[in-house]
Amino acid sequence: MARRKHYNRYDDDFKATAVSLTEIPGVLAIHVAEALDIHEVMLYRWRMEMRRGQIMAKKKNIQIDPEVKSELKRLRKLEREHNLLQEEHALLKKAIQFSLQQKGKSSSS
Repeated sequence: MARRKHYNRYDDDFKATAVSLTEIPGVLAIHVAEALDIHEVMLYRWRMEMRRGQIMAKKKNIQIDPEVKSELKRLRKLEREHNLLQEEHALLKKAIQFSLQQKGKSSSS
């Protein structure tokens, strides 16, 4: 398999903005990475570099669009609700299977 010959280069402002998006309560880094079309590991590396001071960014100049922030929160809420519904659905399926097995055992005796 051939290696990539072109790699994306991101400036410090982009990195700092991506890191600040991950600091929003209720927003997961994996969702930010997907939204920015970058690998999740890269985002975690940038977070580490920000802590070490390797990425120089002026915190005052970083502006997060309120729409993006609210959309990420909404996405997280919907994913939690979806996961809960999937768990409930799986439990109901198991309960139905169990009750059908019990009926089958009791009627054959």
